[in-house]
This record gives sequence, C-alpha cells and structure tokens, in this order.
Amino acid sequence: MPIKIGALAKHTATTVETIRYYEKEGLLPEPARSEGNYRLYNEEHIERLQFIRHCRALDMTLEEVRILLQFRDMPYEDCGSVNALLDEHIRAVEVRMEELTHLKQHLTVLRQKCSNPALTASCGILRALGDRSCHA
Repeated sequence: MPIKIGALAKHTATTVETIRYYEKEGLLPEPARSEGNYRLYNEEHIERLQFIRHCRALDMTLEEVRILLQFRDMPYEDCGSVNALLDEHIRAVEVRMEELTHLKQHLTVLRQKCSNPALTASCGILRALGDRSCHA
C-alpha cells in the first residue's frame, strides 16, 4: 500500500527534508504521484531509505552510499569492490580516531590551565586559547 512522505518519514525516523534531498541526489528513486500530486512511496522506498540511513549511521559519505547502492542494484556482480570500499572506510575511521585522540589530549591540556574558578580576566583556558599555549 503506498504511503505519503510524512508516513515514510515517521516510519524511518527521517525528516521530510532529508527524504527530498535523497531524492534530489538520486539516492532514492522518484516516487509515483497521486491525483493530488502527493508523493506515494512503496516498500522498495522504505527498504532503500533504511539502507541509506544505516550507512549514514556508520558515518559513510553520500558518495560511499551512492556506490553501495549501485552495487546493491546489481546483485550478480562480484562484491570485491564493496569489500575494498569498506576497508577504505575503516582506514578513514582509524585516522579520525587518531585525530579525536589528539583533540582530547589538547582539550585535557587546555582544561588543566584553569583548575579553580576565577574571574574570566585571569582564566587560564581563555588565555591559552588566545596564545595557543595549549598546543605546546
């Protein structure tokens, strides 16, 4: 049974704006229209949107999602490229984790610049942000 965009949004916990954006980007196929020109979605749209949302929850870019959808739409192709894409994404996550570890270290050093509440004029955190001493 076809559903309107609001019901699709509610069913998939996705905003209407995001659904329209995915359509515009070609990630979701254009839905049929009712006589009143309402978008009408079917089970294929629900499944595809859930797939996209799961990929995005795994921090995949829209381009990665687009590639995975292309492979998903060709069920008889070899999945070696899918494995390679995921391996590349894992490496990107590892790099990001290292960056976040460094960020945490900088924030910890910054936090240590002001151990006791004081007037902002003498706040070690604000001073360190100004002179970049938290990066030393």
